[in-house]
Amino acid sequence: MKSLHIITPVKDSIDLTLETAKAVLESHITVPFTYTIYNDFSTEENTLRLEQQAKVMGFNLVNLKDITLHLSPNYLLVLKKTRKEAIEDDAGLLIVESDVVVKKNTLQDLFDGAEQRKDCGIAAAVTVDENGIINYPYLHVKGHEGEIYPEKKHCSFCCSLLTPAFLKAFDFDLLDESKNWFDVTISHEALNHGFKNYLFANLPVWHRPHSSRPWKQLKYTNPIKYYWLKFTKGLDKI
Repeated sequence: MKSLHIITPVKDSIDLTLETAKAVLESHITVPFTYTIYNDFSTEENTLRLEQQAKVMGFNLVNLKDITLHLSPNYLLVLKKTRKEAIEDDAGLLIVESDVVVKKNTLQDLFDGAEQRKDCGIAAAVTVDENGIINYPYLHVKGHEGEIYPEKKHCSFCCSLLTPAFLKAFDFDLLDESKNWFDVTISHEALNHGFKNYLFANLPVWHRPHSSRPWKQLKYTNPIKYYWLKFTKGLDKI
């Protein structure tokens, strides 16, 4: 990898997104990098806030309404676009979702860890709550704090680096367009292509689960309503 392309997709969760952006931009990164927020049809008010903060904070901003008529979610479009750009620059594609706050060393350490493991397809940071306790989606990792190991389950894209070798090996144009989220599928494809996905349980990032998609909190507070919305509205296809 010659560099990092760091991205954050977002729709409307602007306060949290700016916390995410601040942490990314204040990271101690020695490798060349770009940081781009992909605004997925946020409201006009929130789009304006992002445009203003892009100038103040110094991140790149892509308003997806300027390049597609397809309504949110447009995660697949973002993944396809950024994969091609990363391949062109021999860069790692590092996804930091808008409900995540990284530490100053997280991103450089993920880069270094992936570089040290030539069979690495995805390098993922473990997620924790405000008290530093491992939380969703890595609850199964409890007991492995501080370890680095190949993850047999899928990696979440909360904070994950996809290496150039894997990006070149798997064409995202093959992904199922009927789905909304792709971390499970892409993780499995990395394994199918002979790579290993490493979970860095020594690199905790603060994750506020589903803060960018509040309706998903219903999964815990009102599961009947959650699954009714999921299946009747066709939401959250994984």
